[in-house]
Amino acid sequence: MTASKRIVLSSDHAAIAMRQTIARHIEAQGWEAVDIGPVTPESTHYPLHGKAAAEKVASGDCALGIVLCGTGQGIMMAANKVSGIRCGVCFDTFSARMIRQHNDANMLSLGARVIGEELALSIVDAFLGAEFEGGRHATRVAMIEGPAA
Repeated sequence: MTASKRIVLSSDHAAIAMRQTIARHIEAQGWEAVDIGPVTPESTHYPLHGKAAAEKVASGDCALGIVLCGTGQGIMMAANKVSGIRCGVCFDTFSARMIRQHNDANMLSLGARVIGEELALSIVDAFLGAEFEGGRHATRVAMIEGPAA
């Protein structure tokens, strides 16, 4: 499968079950899930998992990424440390659509201890169903990607 249909997924120990559910969900839609997260419940470090997933997106190996931890915040921060990554944490479908349409986000972060499985899948669908609108938003994304002001 081409990188354009590959989505990397990772999480810490707090989100293994939700991550695996999301992987099955996106595979049922024709995506290839590249699951690099842990499979056992022992405590693990979300910064390592966020960085590893982000590197797969930044390298072009995967088109998009979905990362999870308890709140979605920490792993999102770790992913955004990788150059070229625009990852947003979302708790609703509107935000998930907007980070793709207006911010050209290439990664989505979810909080497994904050939202339920049904909402998580709806957020994933909104994220994957949206496309970058370009135009004035492209100028703003370039400002995000460029040197710090």
